[in-house]
Amino acid sequence: MAKQLYMVVERFRNGDAGAVYRRFREKGRMAPDGLTYVASWVDEKLERCFQLMEAQERAQLDLWMEEWRDLVDFEVFAVMSSKEAVERVGAGGS
Repeated sequence: MAKQLYMVVERFRNGDAGAVYRRFREKGRMAPDGLTYVASWVDEKLERCFQLMEAQERAQLDLWMEEWRDLVDFEVFAVMSSKEAVERVGAGGS
């Protein structure tokens, strides 16, 4: 089974980025085996984080989100690279 990329949009509850970063400093990312952090970006208001993660199974991502759900609301999108999209469209895929 190939690994899947996920774009995770995190909305910091009550706009409290400080609480998220404190936990990160204390406990790290708390990602289960099989879930890999790729990259992330935070909006200028420090209200949202856009995080690219890679997992063999969606369940690994769900386990990680459970560790943060008290501080963060999540929206998850399965994504692919633009190169992969071009290849899929060129191959007659939708």
